[in-house]
Amino acid sequence: MEFHKLIWRNLLAHKLRSILTVLSVMVAVFLLLMLRSLVTTLESNVATFSSKRLWVQSAVSLFVDFPQSYQPKVESVEGVVRTCKWQWFGGFYQDPKNFFGQFAVDQEAFLSVCPEIELLDPETSRTVSDPKLPEQGRQRIQAQEEAFLAKRNACIVGQGIAKQFGWKLGDMVPITGALFPHPSGAKVAWEFEVVGIYKPGAPNWDSRTLFFRWDLFEETLRASPTGIPGVGVMLVETEPGADQTRIIGEIDAKFAAGPQRTQTTTESEFNRQFATMFGNIPFFVSSIGSGVLLAIALACVNTMLMAGREQTHDVGILKALGFSDARTFGLLLTQSMLLCLLGAALGIALAKAMEGGVAVAMGAMFPGFRIQGSTLTLAVALCAGVGLIAGLAPAWKARAMRPVEALRSEQ
Repeated sequence: MEFHKLIWRNLLAHKLRSILTVLSVMVAVFLLLMLRSLVTTLESNVATFSSKRLWVQSAVSLFVDFPQSYQPKVESVEGVVRTCKWQWFGGFYQDPKNFFGQFAVDQEAFLSVCPEIELLDPETSRTVSDPKLPEQGRQRIQAQEEAFLAKRNACIVGQGIAKQFGWKLGDMVPITGALFPHPSGAKVAWEFEVVGIYKPGAPNWDSRTLFFRWDLFEETLRASPTGIPGVGVMLVETEPGADQTRIIGEIDAKFAAGPQRTQTTTESEFNRQFATMFGNIPFFVSSIGSGVLLAIALACVNTMLMAGREQTHDVGILKALGFSDARTFGLLLTQSMLLCLLGAALGIALAKAMEGGVAVAMGAMFPGFRIQGSTLTLAVALCAGVGLIAGLAPAWKARAMRPVEALRSEQ
């Protein structure tokens, strides 16, 4: 019998056990890939943040606003080019289940400070950074920018959320404010006109966000009990090569006496701190991943030990027919490796099939989620290692066993 046929015959001798082992490895690999990808996504996002931007927030908490009067004082600091106010709106579209990010932003500065928000040409679905965009497309994109500056109720939405709800340019989008109810009544929605649809130009930006004009936000709330809104965070663009340490120190020093102290950080540090709001993700992921790996290793070891005992007589017959010790050793070890690698392949296939859906679902917290090639390589290497460890003991035992001992065994 050919060597590969013998391997499959042994594995299929107990189909249920082999199938369950493969499925357990598949689930373990799937979890490993997803959890590890959360960490690599965070690391990748930090690496792609702009080195020219700073974020200003309240020193108390990200959820505490500071006065709008801080903006001109920040802009007076040497090295600051422009600033852009941001405020989390916290509303929903039609149903509370349809929750996604919405921000009020300074319309004059927003697109300049955030070049990663690349508007799409509605006819070609290309951005300005695409060299294949025709001149007519550039004009259509410019028209979107001008509409955002001209229309008081204008908004720009990401292509992900636009695709989900079927929005297109010119559509009116009603957003019910949860944190900032409309002055006309809690059930009255804010009406925004879609004047632009963007595609994130960097993986650390989400495609499921709506941005609308600060002036509409402020003027509408003047008539409500909320009154003039404060600023949630302020995005600060600095001059190329500017000493950001100095700028950070000067900004925070201006407001050290209040009424609201500020905490200014680089963009990468701001987003790192934002991510820590969800806990120590790397430690959490490593703990779960280690537990999953240990569990699957024990399962595979148990499977191969049972298989080794059950194949004792077969090993005796094979050796009596002339199989060498090395070939017998390879037979048991290959079975273990094959089970683990087959499970790894299925786990990778499942993870890649769900990658797009997970990226959409977790886009707000982990924009740019994807499974990197290095993560796939790590998963395969770990499964190969588990297969090697699980098959080593029964394979070595079979190698050292003499034909007479094997045939006499009661296993």
